[in-house]
Amino acid sequence: MMGGNRVWTGVVFLAILVSAAGCPRRTIRQVMAESNRYAQQEVGIEGDVVESYSVLGRGAYRIDDGTDRLWVVSWNTRKGVPRKGARVYVKGNIRDGYDLQSVVKLRERLSSGLVMLEKDHKAR
Repeated sequence: MMGGNRVWTGVVFLAILVSAAGCPRRTIRQVMAESNRYAQQEVGIEGDVVESYSVLGRGAYRIDDGTDRLWVVSWNTRKGVPRKGARVYVKGNIRDGYDLQSVVKLRERLSSGLVMLEKDHKAR
């Protein structure tokens, strides 16, 4: 019986280590304030899709997490681009000065030039 408890404790400890090693979840405001810091690592952001543009599963969408808004460029043809109104958790790298005009026609100019290059997303 004692060995079973040790195994269970080991499994729980390993699960905690794996979850802690995942990409950090940040707010858009945090990312914009320290964009150079987050460009060097994978970052996770959760928010609502407020704009979405796609052609054949590729395109861009804008998310709002309540602190600010950020454009996400998606080239993942397997999942496509989430629709307006979806709640998403997106992982990717931050880039400064990315030209979104080549991807979509924007109704307004980018205020910061920051975008996230998506590696993966989960929509709800």
